[in-house]
Amino acid sequence: MNELLRSIPPSYFGSTMARELETGDLPLLNLAVGIPDGDTPEGVLRTVAASVYQPENQKYGVFRGKQSFKQAIIQFYQDHYDVVLDEDNIAILYGTKSGLVQFPMTFIEPGEGVYLPNPGYPDYPAGVKLARGLVYDLPLLKENDFLPDYDALDREELDNARLMYLNYPSNPLGAVATKDFFNDTVARFKDTRTKIVHDFAYAPFAFDRRHPSILESDKNLECAMEVYSLSKGFNMSGFRVGFAVGNKEMVESINVYQDHTQTGMWGVLQDAATEALRHESDMLDHQNDKFKKRSARVETSFKNMGIPLNPVKGGIFGWVSVPPGFDGESFTDFLLKEASILVTPGIPFGSLGRNFIRISLAVEDDVLTSVIERFDRIKYLWQ
Repeated sequence: MNELLRSIPPSYFGSTMARELETGDLPLLNLAVGIPDGDTPEGVLRTVAASVYQPENQKYGVFRGKQSFKQAIIQFYQDHYDVVLDEDNIAILYGTKSGLVQFPMTFIEPGEGVYLPNPGYPDYPAGVKLARGLVYDLPLLKENDFLPDYDALDREELDNARLMYLNYPSNPLGAVATKDFFNDTVARFKDTRTKIVHDFAYAPFAFDRRHPSILESDKNLECAMEVYSLSKGFNMSGFRVGFAVGNKEMVESINVYQDHTQTGMWGVLQDAATEALRHESDMLDHQNDKFKKRSARVETSFKNMGIPLNPVKGGIFGWVSVPPGFDGESFTDFLLKEASILVTPGIPFGSLGRNFIRISLAVEDDVLTSVIERFDRIKYLWQ
């Protein structure tokens, strides 16, 4: 392992999922990881079963993906967001985490800055550090609806910033962005060197209104790239399929990098993803309805218990303030030992998460019932 790789802290989720847990006497309730709890749609599984036997899928595939998959992506964005894409606006990803972490290595020069949301996904910084870039803080505060205040950013950092990462619906906050916000973002940055990466992993989970794509505000694809995942909305997390769409320069940097590091995604995975995108309506509607009911149930229950939970306007996570006398890490230990509940402390998501925990709603309804019951027993901690 070289010095650069040693300089990056261990992946929080990698270490959490591997470690042995000291729990209390009750059965463990795992709310730490957002792995969808539903089954992959039957139509997708049938496609996989048939596609394995296709001779073309038993050989090296086309480096930049099947045309059928890319055409399904084009149609999906046309239908959902009225965004017109060409094939050279698309990069197929071997899981969106890989794309998001690797992208700075393909795009920025050493010493250039990348704004990352705080709180935000813990693995974003690794890609910036591997690219020998500078991590710039993009604070997301409640008083600004967890949207960045661009006017408050440091002028020197802005001048040196090559990228800015956004993520709405937010992991971990459950906050959402409006089209007006994206309009303002594009207007501010389209004539600058700073390009925008929008992590749209939780796009299907829209509880009040449809979530806008940033590309709706960047119709000419001048300054933004959006990263879309099939893991959450389609219950396909094990398939490791996603895609990046948008600005040609940004997308091409991913494609060139993958030309040299990959030999084409397995055709079966692409056929499965194509089937999902072509028959997405029933799948996404069912998934959204399920999590809408869960978020409403948890919000109501926590409010009645007097436990401060940030409103879950989108996505699959709840962001909870810890009781007085705790920080996120100490309260995570308390919950594990006293209530056998595994949650994620807020600190891996950034300095603004120090006094919070994140809970996942990606658990079955009976598990959610037990979670609420166990939190009810310790609600006195907040009072």
